[in-house]
Amino acid sequence: MRRISLEELLRARADVPYSVQCGYIMELMEKGEIKPLRASGTNGKKPAMFREYWKIEPEKDYAPLADELKYRLDARICIDYYLSHLDTYEKERRWVLMLSEFLGKRKEQLSHEESENERSFEIWNEEKFLCQGRGRTVLKHCGLEEDFFNIYRTSEPLAYYSHTRETPQNMVILENKDTFYSMRKFLLDGGEEILGMPVGTLIYGAGKKIIRSFQDFSFCAEPYMEVQGNRIFYFGDLDYEGIGIYEKLAGVFREEWEIIPFAAAYERMLEKAEAAGLGRMPDTKKGQNRNIKNEFFAYFPEKSVLRMKAVLEGGKYIPQEILNISDFY
Repeated sequence: MRRISLEELLRARADVPYSVQCGYIMELMEKGEIKPLRASGTNGKKPAMFREYWKIEPEKDYAPLADELKYRLDARICIDYYLSHLDTYEKERRWVLMLSEFLGKRKEQLSHEESENERSFEIWNEEKFLCQGRGRTVLKHCGLEEDFFNIYRTSEPLAYYSHTRETPQNMVILENKDTFYSMRKFLLDGGEEILGMPVGTLIYGAGKKIIRSFQDFSFCAEPYMEVQGNRIFYFGDLDYEGIGIYEKLAGVFREEWEIIPFAAAYERMLEKAEAAGLGRMPDTKKGQNRNIKNEFFAYFPEKSVLRMKAVLEGGKYIPQEILNISDFY
């Protein structure tokens, strides 16, 4: 049932006499198509009619859909949920039937791994179906996990600049684009060391995206980048979010790599900020997660930690962009 106003019921009969309108409403009530919503009150006319009604929807015959679930679908699809929610099956039926046809005729294609979007298009002719909420809901209702489809997720390709492929070497992950380009230009112009440290490769992190991109490091990286003895450093904004990105990245890949803050770069940021006056630094952006650990600070001397915490606790932050090409010598 759904609520419907008297005005909506009479919209097509707005120009006929009131007595005819009353007769029409009475007819609908006698047929059981509507019933009055007494709490809505009457319209104040004679004879009175209620201002709102319940519109009674005819019950659907779901028997054919129940039979389809029981006898037509591939046995790998669990039908328990849909048998109890036939109205939902009616809405999702198109996608379930496409999945059933794939499993019945082309299931052997699941033996080789494909990307999420490739598999999605292969089954539903929509490359984004699996990664959207609708697709995940359909899988849940069918009792199937994503692992069943033998898929992998792709990320943005790792963007990096290789200044040298000699190993072992130092590689630096940079949170922001401007610093990546500035350091790249510095190396292209003949620089070999940045803030006293030899640097062989620069990796563009793109903020939080680096965590997803770095998951494919072994797949995307050139062989020289995975040589034992290489060291990976991280340099980002000196704020809660930048420190949080570092700590999450370092934590996720701890078993494979030790990712270290580029301490000299952070120290230079502090020096420039203090010289300019910390009060002139921008205010901390709203909504940042301030739940950072001490993993980042563990790489710095106590005096530097106190200086960095003074910035954060003072409601300020220092962006990477405080440094420019003239600071890298």
